[in-house]
Amino acid sequence: MKLRLTLLGLLFAAVVGAVFAHGNKVHVKGTVEKIGADSVVVKTADGKTVEVKFAASTVFLSRSNHEDKPAKASDLAAGDLVVIHATPKDKILEADEVKFSVPTATKTAVPAPAKPKS
Repeated sequence: MKLRLTLLGLLFAAVVGAVFAHGNKVHVKGTVEKIGADSVVVKTADGKTVEVKFAASTVFLSRSNHEDKPAKASDLAAGDLVVIHATPKDKILEADEVKFSVPTATKTAVPAPAKPKS
C-alpha cells in the first residue's frame, strides 16, 4: 500500500511538472503564410492565422535530416512548416524560438508508359 501511494505521488508530481513546464509560453504550429521584416504569419491546422513578432533574442533553427541547425529569419520561406515557442506580451506574441523545415514533396503517381500495339 505504501509503495502504491509513493508511485501515485510520483506520477502526480510528474504530471503537474509537465503542465507547468512551459509557464505562460504559447506554441504556434503550422505553415508560414507570410513573412515580414519583423514578424511571420502562420496558418495553423485549424485554419486560423496567427502573427508572431520576432525579437532580437529570437533563436531560429532549421530542421533537416532530423537535426536542428542554426538559421536566420531570412532563411524562412512561405510554405515552410514551423513550430514557434512564443511569449505573450500585451496583445502580441513574441517568438523565443522558431523551428522550421521545408515540407517534404508529395509523391504523385506517374503513369506507366503505354505499351506499343502489336
